[in-house]
Amino acid sequence: MHELGLVTHVVRTIEDLSREEQLSEVASVTLEIGEVSGVIPDYLTDCWNYFRAKSELLKEAELKIEEIPAVTICETCQKTYSTLEYKKICPHCGSESTYLLAGNEFNIKEIEAC
Repeated sequence: MHELGLVTHVVRTIEDLSREEQLSEVASVTLEIGEVSGVIPDYLTDCWNYFRAKSELLKEAELKIEEIPAVTICETCQKTYSTLEYKKICPHCGSESTYLLAGNEFNIKEIEAC
């Protein structure tokens, strides 16, 4: 379960930022997670709740997750398409010369302080 490692990194980042900005409490954290990142949102939430219970800074912090759709681009025809729907083969021209353009991200988008 790599979600535990991801949440550990997010919490450490927030703690570092809170010291720099002198924050005493965080209201919410918004994460952007790519559709094909391999991150399981329910596992992420479970790990978040574990850390939240142990932290004064995060005790009331809500975890918000925004999914980034997986989009692939074709090098042959330069068109984009849904990765999950069509996988590696371009539905526009049938080429296999494609690569993932978006959908593998894991970003801290926003930290809302109280």
